[in-house]
Amino acid sequence: MTDLHPIFAPAFKARPWWWEAAEPPDRDNSLPDRTAVAIVGGGYAGLSAALTLRRLGHEVTVIDAERIGWGASSRNGGMVSGGLKVASTGLEATYGAEEARRITAAAAASFPFIEETIAREGIDCDYVRCGRYAAAWSPGHYRAMAEKADWIAELTGLPTEMVPKSRQREFLGSDHYHGGMAAAATGSLHPGKYARGLAAAAEKAGARLVDGVRVTGVKQEGSGFRLATDKGELRADAVLVATNGYSKDPRGTALPWLARRLIPLNSYIIATEELPAETMDRLFPGRRMISDSKRVLNYFRPSPDGKRVLWGGRASFRAATAEQSAPTLHGYMTAAFPELAGTKITHAWTGYVAFTFDYLPHIGVQDGVHFAAGCQGSGVAMATWLGHNVALKLAGAANERFALDGLNFPTRPTYTGSPWFLPFVGGWYRLRDHIDRIAA
Repeated sequence: MTDLHPIFAPAFKARPWWWEAAEPPDRDNSLPDRTAVAIVGGGYAGLSAALTLRRLGHEVTVIDAERIGWGASSRNGGMVSGGLKVASTGLEATYGAEEARRITAAAAASFPFIEETIAREGIDCDYVRCGRYAAAWSPGHYRAMAEKADWIAELTGLPTEMVPKSRQREFLGSDHYHGGMAAAATGSLHPGKYARGLAAAAEKAGARLVDGVRVTGVKQEGSGFRLATDKGELRADAVLVATNGYSKDPRGTALPWLARRLIPLNSYIIATEELPAETMDRLFPGRRMISDSKRVLNYFRPSPDGKRVLWGGRASFRAATAEQSAPTLHGYMTAAFPELAGTKITHAWTGYVAFTFDYLPHIGVQDGVHFAAGCQGSGVAMATWLGHNVALKLAGAANERFALDGLNFPTRPTYTGSPWFLPFVGGWYRLRDHIDRIAA
């Protein structure tokens, strides 16, 4: 397909553009016989937890079925949000006003924490606090944003601004949307470099990182645990599962209870060929991160070097390859930016994110095993923050209860972690987006 479809550049690659500068490296570390703490999952959450546990003096081994950082941590869009997705959920009806505020405040704290982590560890990952522009798909979506703008500003401690359609081109070089909200509590980074830097910080602190070990089961054994893997057994005093969107595996799952509560969803991204500086200046004034308010959302941004458009979204709710999904994303991109109709794609890729049935991130303990998961597709800051907090819990070092710890974590009857219903839900969401647009 890559040599037939006109949108593909001659040297097109079905792999993350981020890997051109920071592909996850291979490691030669072997699996030890035992460890004090075994962390299953070598993404942002697992690495952040390892770093915190080492700083608290605990021996840690991080294992991943692929390479450390191979999953969503080096495939995402590199948008660093301050828990705004949690703030948009209807929490008060379930938890009451006071607890809802604690939950949203805990989520918002992920933003300053990742900024502190990057600065403290000296991680070179092209981080910039650039702000976000949330583009309204319809006038009704714009009004809904306006109702929450002041509260989001209060929650994050950073300003928001409602931008009418007449001023939209000050923030986004497109007339495709009905205005939007500019929020300062967002940054941008290179996710591959961040994953590599976080891994390096954990290793420097003394954590052991092991690639290519697939955990097929975890059982309690005396006061500890025995992990069955495809490379032998590992005994540990404590276990943390931080596999998020990769928690369900037919070859064996570290914590089936967790897989039943997570909805793995493919997210797809394309990278364009390099564009003239004046084009990028016109499309992205201020170099902000952009997302729209559709239920089947798009998110897009300039690359850290300011030369390409990176466009992501839910191109398919069925299994699709990067090559198959790329034309759909290209169509979404050119609907917003018609001048890019002739622009070719150099890279396309996909990866799993994890949603929960209550739209909240969670940490906790089940059957003695700690877990952190459910970042709702906004995991750069949140996964880092969850990993830190679950590490404090595991070590008994938390000064107070973390508001995302121990919440009711729902599933659905008969659900095992394989979301057969996604094509139906996705079709319904697309229809509702279409109705909203027609009404506009």
